[in-house]
Amino acid sequence: MRSRLFAATAVLLPALLMAKDYRGAELRTRQSYLYGRFEVRMKAAWGSGLLSSFFTYNDVDPNSRWNEIDIEILGRYPDDVQFNIIPPDRLNHVHHQFVPFDPSLDFHVYAIEWTDHYVAWFVDGVEVHRQTGPHVLALNRPQKIMMNIWQPVYEDWAGRWDPSVLPAFAYYDYVSYASYTPGRGNVGTDNNFTLEWKDDFDTWDQNRWQKATHTWDGNNCDFIPENVVFRDGCMILCLTTPANTGYVDKTPPTVLWARYEAGQVLVQFSERVDERTAATPSRYAVFPGAQVGSVRLRTDGRSALLEVDSLQLGQSYSLAVSGVKDLAGNTLQGKVVPVILLEPPRFPLRINAGGSAVLDFLADQSWTESASYGFEEGQAFTQSPLLEINGTDLDPIYRSERWGLARYNVRLPNGVYRVRLHMAENYFDEPGKRVFDIHVEDQLVADNLDLSQQVGKHAAYVLEVVTTVRDGELNIHFGAERDYALLNGLEVEPVESGIEGTSQYPRGFAVGPSFPNPSRNDTMLLYEVHYPGELEISIFDLRGRLVERQRVPRVEPGQHLFRWFPKVSSGTYLCRLQLRPDGGKPETVTRRLVILR
Repeated sequence: MRSRLFAATAVLLPALLMAKDYRGAELRTRQSYLYGRFEVRMKAAWGSGLLSSFFTYNDVDPNSRWNEIDIEILGRYPDDVQFNIIPPDRLNHVHHQFVPFDPSLDFHVYAIEWTDHYVAWFVDGVEVHRQTGPHVLALNRPQKIMMNIWQPVYEDWAGRWDPSVLPAFAYYDYVSYASYTPGRGNVGTDNNFTLEWKDDFDTWDQNRWQKATHTWDGNNCDFIPENVVFRDGCMILCLTTPANTGYVDKTPPTVLWARYEAGQVLVQFSERVDERTAATPSRYAVFPGAQVGSVRLRTDGRSALLEVDSLQLGQSYSLAVSGVKDLAGNTLQGKVVPVILLEPPRFPLRINAGGSAVLDFLADQSWTESASYGFEEGQAFTQSPLLEINGTDLDPIYRSERWGLARYNVRLPNGVYRVRLHMAENYFDEPGKRVFDIHVEDQLVADNLDLSQQVGKHAAYVLEVVTTVRDGELNIHFGAERDYALLNGLEVEPVESGIEGTSQYPRGFAVGPSFPNPSRNDTMLLYEVHYPGELEISIFDLRGRLVERQRVPRVEPGQHLFRWFPKVSSGTYLCRLQLRPDGGKPETVTRRLVILR
């Protein structure tokens, strides 16, 4: 990660030298802390090309003794939180953590436990990632608690930047610090930490916090005090233009892009918009000659679906929008954008990750609003054309790879698909060097995958998954535990000859949302089985660890109720229901359960 690889230059660029395009913000403690539990409740900023953070950092002598522990939330992702350690050698130890929620839509609790032998990260009270080893032992300098919002210049990491999303805001409800007191504490893992203070941000405690006034190479912002605001029980970090600073939105919303998808036009706004005006069909026009029917604002509040007449491939269309208001009351006076039309996928769809078109696999490409598939983050690497890969006839596919990626996405009609991920370890000679997790949609399909351990070096490994696409996108998330995740190739094809159109659930059974959710005691799931078979219900924490499992050897068609009496701490859990219908293939649905104690 390149978030602050050049942060040492910050001390050389004081506020008097402001020359950056944008204005960001940072709040930091005056005091430094050696070890402890650092916790925040925050709602991240949204938008490709920006990030909001909570981290610890040694600012006393970073050039000689770099120490940093990160929680960074990139606004481009709807399901990801990034963790990182940067020790004195300045090598990054990045982990992309899948989360079953959009960090920009609501507040969630994130925490770091830093001790003399491990660093662990928590989401909503559940430990989701831990690092040990020499790089952790090298973290031995006192560090300040910091939070910031900024716009990196690194498009391949933070995503393509569009200043139309400004102003952007990150909200912080509280921050707490607990000292490391093994065996005699009152909070954290095994009560090994003692709560020292908690700041609810009702006011600015100037004895504890200071507002930053610096920048660094790689940061396209200057940090200014005006963009750190305390209001309504929150500390708010603002990312703005130089002309409109502070916590105020004077900019009308705009349309970033529009794309046609199966009888609907998806409209992406630059910010959350007012539902009443955004759901009014008369505020939209698709031309030439397409009639707009009903309009529905999605739950993210930033995108709308327009029912339209069928649009013809090969013809150009435009979308005009006017009269839509944002939540601050600013009105979009008029915006015209081209409508993106994509060719329907041809199955089987095969992609050569990290490489060019070869055999019948398509060339790799980055993910954009006009791409039918592509990667997010990562670097391409190609091995020698003479390298032989064991266990496959697809050697050219396994010779190229995309490594360090966070997600791979494919636009598909809603339905059930068989997904094959092709991977090979062409670098490490022994197990334990590269380990990573994979989520397909919201299902954990590979936990601590170690290719060297599974098949050895220069050998093909194929992970096959059957999954359901419900929102027009197949999303594959990669989370590195050690070194970097990789992908060599991807294949996607419908489970059957027909595509399910707008089917919301797998064919064998349907599962409703859990209720109540969040829950303090028990929670319930109503599911309907269409074909008899065997049912397995498994509950995992966000690290993929099994919490509870129930098997129903025989379940008959009809409606059924699963009731869970959790014996777990507060946090977010994933409930996976897998039906094995008689004579059919297994089908899986996952639901998110939030427990509040």
